[in-house]
Amino acid sequence: MNFYNINNPSEQVSLKEAVLKSVTRVSDLYMPEYIPMLSSEFFNKLNNTSLQEIACNVTKVMLGQDIPDISIENIINRALNFEIPLRQLDKNLYVLELFHGPTLAFKDIGARFMAGLFEYLLRNENRETTILVATSGDTGSAVANAFFNCKMVKVVILFPAGKVSNIQEKQLTTTGGNITALEVDGDFDDCQRLVKLAFSDAELNSRLNLTSANSINFARLFPQSFYYFYGLSQLAATNKPVVFSVPSGNLGNLTAGIIAKKMGLPVHRLIASTNVNRCVPEYLLNGRFDPQPTIHTITNAMDVGNPSNFRRILDLYNNQYNLISTDIKGYWFTDEQTLRAMNDLQNRYLYQADPHGAVAYLGLKEYMERNDCCGIFLETAHPSKFPDEVEKATNKKVQIPETLKDLMALKKGSVKMPNSFASFRDYLI
Repeated sequence: MNFYNINNPSEQVSLKEAVLKSVTRVSDLYMPEYIPMLSSEFFNKLNNTSLQEIACNVTKVMLGQDIPDISIENIINRALNFEIPLRQLDKNLYVLELFHGPTLAFKDIGARFMAGLFEYLLRNENRETTILVATSGDTGSAVANAFFNCKMVKVVILFPAGKVSNIQEKQLTTTGGNITALEVDGDFDDCQRLVKLAFSDAELNSRLNLTSANSINFARLFPQSFYYFYGLSQLAATNKPVVFSVPSGNLGNLTAGIIAKKMGLPVHRLIASTNVNRCVPEYLLNGRFDPQPTIHTITNAMDVGNPSNFRRILDLYNNQYNLISTDIKGYWFTDEQTLRAMNDLQNRYLYQADPHGAVAYLGLKEYMERNDCCGIFLETAHPSKFPDEVEKATNKKVQIPETLKDLMALKKGSVKMPNSFASFRDYLI
């Protein structure tokens, strides 16, 4: 399988190059030369297939030309050693819980797969690779956990000072070892800009062998498709069209859902549910993509004013707005609406959701008011990662897992970084 740069399709690279040199210029994003279809036999057996088997089958179809089956199985079995349960809340309403991994967020799935793939691709290398990660919260902690003590890899995480939750900050700044956290005086878009500028710097790339672990890297993005298949495999038989509502920020999760759909997953529609950073829902409504400065909200992982993966979505649909707006619907919500949604989920279904899951619930609810369907919304983080917001909304105490209680007692270790590429570059060198 070759991969092409969506901004220069004639540029073809191998899987190894696409993963380990994922962004060598500011605008580079790689995609596979085609999206392979899964067999009818795979879907006929879907309801009786484990998460690990589904992930192995999907990976073998996408990457099996480049990785032996036994290596794929080893990567999957080490990465996905936890459950992703689908829970029914009402007759046609379900929630898919993606937070049962070690850092209690959906990013564990992509990060752990990616770490295993890195180890496979770097197995014969004698030069260290430096991973740069811009995070608005959960990506950095998942990458830190997944790549901790990974051979031949150093990780530098950039996060916006004062704009992640206390628990997220602890997860980002207490790993140590081969993981360094930089606390940037800015927002997520500033962190992402610094990372992209670093990748565009030829000298930095040659000296430090840079790569990325954000969803701009296909190896982080692709495994997020697994849980769409697995969610459908757990769904009771229904004659209604199935839709997924996705809390959307940088659009990696939504893009993975589109890839699953194009691989044959029988999902009727995807819903892009966002906070007031609403350029995607507005594009879906009027066909104009108008990025704006990031607005800080209680759903910080979705605080993205100019999502990188939007260009991948355009590419997947050959820039045809009518096809995109048919497959994807978009809705946006305020913090006040999000708080009310958490309260509604608690009172109506006795379900305690985090703010991001609540936004996905709102998007699904909005869609289901006008469409007869079976709906699944993605719950992307354990509510204990946002205790203040959840308790404010529900008047219910959030149960903090023991692993997080232990984490909060650890000493924070981060490096203060001005919002300046010159400072960031000097630090890296």
